[in-house]
Amino acid sequence: MTINERQDEVIEEFETFEDWMDKYEYLISLGKELPLIDEQKKIDENIIKGCQSRVWLAAELDNDKVQFTADSDAIITKGIISLMIRVLTDSSPQEILETELYFIDKVGLKEHLSPTRSNGLVSMVKQMKMYAIAFSSKG
Repeated sequence: MTINERQDEVIEEFETFEDWMDKYEYLISLGKELPLIDEQKKIDENIIKGCQSRVWLAAELDNDKVQFTADSDAIITKGIISLMIRVLTDSSPQEILETELYFIDKVGLKEHLSPTRSNGLVSMVKQMKMYAIAFSSKG
């Protein structure tokens, strides 16, 4: 599945909810389903700078596909990083760098998040793209 196909899937899921309280509930449930990150990866180097809550993001390259793992100490933030991982993981570094992440605006994430969470989201995207740049320069 391509990044755009996954983005479209997320958009479809969010369209089933009437209001933002339901969407927040959904984000919280996604956060609860996020696979646990290896405790050894919960180190300062993996903390995303620019997030108000603590978010750890790790990435590995496996068969030319980036695999992301993450955790956060805030449940909604955990849901947001869970969405980001779902959309971007298992893609090549080049795909990650070339794809516009339109789902963020389409589902209304930016406009319905607090300014600090919105800044955190921008930092998550930036960090994931930085991993992709690092992996593509190694290849």
